[in-house]
Amino acid sequence: MRRATIPGTTTHDDLLRRVAAHARNPSRALPPAAGRADVAEAERQLGFGLPALLARLYTEVANGGFGPEYCLFPLIGEGRTATSAHRAEYGPAHGRADLPPHWPHGVLPVLDWGCAMYAAVDCLHPDAPVLLFEPNAGPEDRADAGFEDSPSLAAWLESWLSGTGWWEEEVMLGPAAVEPRPWPDASRRLRGHS
Repeated sequence: MRRATIPGTTTHDDLLRRVAAHARNPSRALPPAAGRADVAEAERQLGFGLPALLARLYTEVANGGFGPEYCLFPLIGEGRTATSAHRAEYGPAHGRADLPPHWPHGVLPVLDWGCAMYAAVDCLHPDAPVLLFEPNAGPEDRADAGFEDSPSLAAWLESWLSGTGWWEEEVMLGPAAVEPRPWPDASRRLRGHS
């Protein structure tokens, strides 16, 4: 079996061990991990598969409750989950079937940053880039609300582990802070093409 690697550093196995160790916070109990049947049910509901690393996070670390700031949504279950957030966002815009979708096809919201902003994984791209969905940044055109947060889910997790993510106050306000780049696939994916 071929293992994916983060350029020059580690395998996903090592990354998952470090994420699990970092996620175990004595002040917060993690929920139990999701099962493979939960992943299969989520994929059935979503209509697309999960990247292997994302599925492993949910089945080997916990069903949400860890990660940057407000933590990952549970994948599936009661209350607000990644699948329910996707259903709410990907459904007809403003509840109107005559409007085009306002959420890109194949993109799964995994974390709510607050103020209607999400971290979301592009489940159709082999590297599973993490996107920042920021609808407060400009006009109402949803194609202008998607930004590239990280080139891969693995790199995004590495930035959480190392404290170098844009969401860290020192990074956000530091001299090396960078403006997010627009996600070039937004318009095409909003039309539902993969």
